[in-house]
Amino acid sequence: MSEGLRKTPLHAEHLALGAKMVPFAGYEMPVQYPTGITAEHRRVRESVGLFDVSHMGEVEVRGPQALELVQRLTVNDASGLSVGQAQYSALCRESGGVIDDLLVYRFPHHFMLVINASNRTKDLAWMEEHARDFDAELTDRSDDVALLAVQGPGATRVLSPLVDQELDTIGYYRFAQGRVAGAPALVSRTGYTGEDGFELYVEAGDAGRLWRELLERGGDDIGPAGLGARDSLRLEMGYALYGNDLDEDHTPLESGLGWIVKLQKGDFLGRDALARQKEEGVSRKLVGFRLVERGFPRPGYALTDGDTAVGSVTSGVLSPSLGFGVGMGYVPTELAGAGTEIGVQIRNRTIPAVVHRPPFYTEGSIKR
Repeated sequence: MSEGLRKTPLHAEHLALGAKMVPFAGYEMPVQYPTGITAEHRRVRESVGLFDVSHMGEVEVRGPQALELVQRLTVNDASGLSVGQAQYSALCRESGGVIDDLLVYRFPHHFMLVINASNRTKDLAWMEEHARDFDAELTDRSDDVALLAVQGPGATRVLSPLVDQELDTIGYYRFAQGRVAGAPALVSRTGYTGEDGFELYVEAGDAGRLWRELLERGGDDIGPAGLGARDSLRLEMGYALYGNDLDEDHTPLESGLGWIVKLQKGDFLGRDALARQKEEGVSRKLVGFRLVERGFPRPGYALTDGDTAVGSVTSGVLSPSLGFGVGMGYVPTELAGAGTEIGVQIRNRTIPAVVHRPPFYTEGSIKR
């Protein structure tokens, strides 16, 4: 299975813990550990889960026109970011289609863009093509950096003894540089689970020792969690996943990301198409839905209006926290209102569903 697949710096740790490994975004990644996806999901909701997300890409942007390049590439407005602040944004084609969603980190003298592993080659080519017009330099540091996510309501308690700073001083979507278990680290209060937590950017060589120390020092409060739990956790929050819910065939305005599109900031890639679409209105929207009867709304299942197929499920799960099926998919705008009744074709049955504005799970511990 691993032939041709990349391995993160934590690959040996996953094998030692008995993880089930699967191909994901060009990497061999843990989908679950012997405890199982549901137990890992619940641990994150109730205590702390530890994720390896080292497959994500990190690109530094430096130079006199670093900000100008970031502004040209991304749809959000990075000009108002303070040092130590992160921002959710997206890269778009001139057509408005989403190339990738990403995080933008502002440092004193440079920016860091955190991109999806599956899009790393495509993203870099797009950035480099447009960087030629700016006095700025792009550096791909993805292979040098490991990324560990400590997620759950007990994240601060578990992590505090290992860091050299007060975690309560790091606000939501803020970060600080310091040391974790003696290793230089960027500590970011971000995540993909709907729970409080931190993402730790460290040098690849420090990752294994930090992983083991977190599990050893955290004791029964913390356990490893794989891609399966990561997916069910993010779906309960209605967080989009690139390649499922976001792609180049849909714009941020269609994908529920209009809030990150800052048309007023000036020219950026895709602006004209997005401005035109905003004025004309969109014909389809990404919506969340919940099943009224028990079922598992898997990606690819048809979404229906009566007997007519009107779209398909892009992401879906039988929610471990809520006990019913939830998912996302694109439907005509006239069916996108909360409370609209639709159907999900599961095998030879149409299961009734209701359009629901995410999040589905509302008891998370994020400190905004």
